[in-house]
Amino acid sequence: MNKIFRAAVVGYGNIGRYVVEALEEAQDFEVAGVVRRSITNPPAELARYAVVDDISKLDAVDVAIVCSPSRSVEETATKILAKGICTVDSFDIHSEIAGLRARLSEVALAGGAVAVVSAGWDPGSDSVVRALLEACAPNGLTHTNFGPGMSMGHSVAARAVAGVRDALSMTIPVGGGIHRREVFIELEPGADFTTIAAAVKADPYFSKDDTHVEQVDDVKALVDMHHGVHIEREGTSGRTAEQRFEFSMRIHNPALTAQILVSTARGAVRLQARKLCGAYTMIEIPPIDLLPGDRDEIIRRLV
Repeated sequence: MNKIFRAAVVGYGNIGRYVVEALEEAQDFEVAGVVRRSITNPPAELARYAVVDDISKLDAVDVAIVCSPSRSVEETATKILAKGICTVDSFDIHSEIAGLRARLSEVALAGGAVAVVSAGWDPGSDSVVRALLEACAPNGLTHTNFGPGMSMGHSVAARAVAGVRDALSMTIPVGGGIHRREVFIELEPGADFTTIAAAVKADPYFSKDDTHVEQVDDVKALVDMHHGVHIEREGTSGRTAEQRFEFSMRIHNPALTAQILVSTARGAVRLQARKLCGAYTMIEIPPIDLLPGDRDEIIRRLV
């Protein structure tokens, strides 16, 4: 019989809600509890779980699934790893992943735990696809085209700008791995649109893309959680050129992110059990460790 892993959900926003659902559907997980800033009046669906303001108030946690915005992931994960508890997160600032992995690796090694960083769908599962395609054609070019759809990380970044009441960032693929960002913002009373639009465009989340900012009366009326990706690679296998590969998906953004986090949490506790402590990205974890069940049966089914 499979070991039952106890997972704490840290943060209960868009992703946290779907992480709880994914854990409830998993055969080898149980919800150890939910960690929130505010523990008063928790949502009705959490009535059967412990809702606390610090993970130390939960019993026997194997892994913490960190569902906080990317810019608070490092602080949150560092405190948890120091307690010897594994962490997984969906940190999505691509240019900062290597540095975060290095810093969390030191903390994880000292605590005897495992951290998996950037375990969403991009970065995350798409990173695994890109690695596999590059193995198939080592010399070539890969283009990743996102959307059209809502970017959770970009929306959070826009909401963090002073004077913004609410925001929604849409990713529009232009082609060849180039994207346009369409940001819809709802302002606080008295806020200056021109100043806020400039601040959004200067943020590292947006500064490298063609970004358009538009003021609206009600952001929530525009929300659509669906997203997508189309990855293309053309390259050479050995000396044979013109090898072409494509991968596409159309998904519900937070639900897929949550499922990947839960699957990766399984991989984290398995690595810890093998005393392979430290920090990892998804391309460093054997895919079989992400799946529940007997390894021999998985191999018979998938190989």
